[in-house]
Amino acid sequence: MASTPPTIHLVHDDLPPGLSFSSGMVALDTETTGLSLVNDRLCLVQVGDGEGNVWLVKFDVGNPATPPTYAAPNLRAVLEHPRLTKLFHYARFDLAMLQKHLGLADLGPMFCTKLASKLVRPTASKHNLRALVAEYAGVELDKTEQMSNWAAPTLTASQQAYAASDVLYLHTLTAKLTEQLAEQNLTYAYDQALKFLATRVALDLRGFPETDLFAHH
Repeated sequence: MASTPPTIHLVHDDLPPGLSFSSGMVALDTETTGLSLVNDRLCLVQVGDGEGNVWLVKFDVGNPATPPTYAAPNLRAVLEHPRLTKLFHYARFDLAMLQKHLGLADLGPMFCTKLASKLVRPTASKHNLRALVAEYAGVELDKTEQMSNWAAPTLTASQQAYAASDVLYLHTLTAKLTEQLAEQNLTYAYDQALKFLATRVALDLRGFPETDLFAHH
């Protein structure tokens, strides 16, 4: 999909009420001030419906010395909907940021394209979103704005287009990777790995290091 430019809706502090996702899935991503769960802040949440609409929920980071928490009741309702599958690429980081800044409980069903890629493409050199979109959707993503200032009061058109592209293809990737998991008899292994994700995120938020808990040493 996405052969035409997406329809981008820039909103502040929360999604508009009453949004519906006819596919039963919603694509999600986050933009932050950095990659530290301790020091960095959630600036933007991207929400895609798989039909070309993307909502960019912009948050005011405020005082950088105080970890902000956001109410965002409409966004929370989407994230915590028990029958809506949330699609992520590298859900581990996005979930940690969303839990930290929105105080979320159980997000219910979800799909992580990076986790699925590592299972069905074990010899691949890259599992990033750009590589997956190129392989499965035939589109080269422009990553120029990846390290730009997402805490800026106003987002440029280029930043908005970049942010939207991060969720625009997740429905397509999910469909392709789900097929490959089934073809390679890896669906059960994937489901079990996904169940551990909540525990891994909880450990991340408590500061446990990047180690294999099951390693001998």
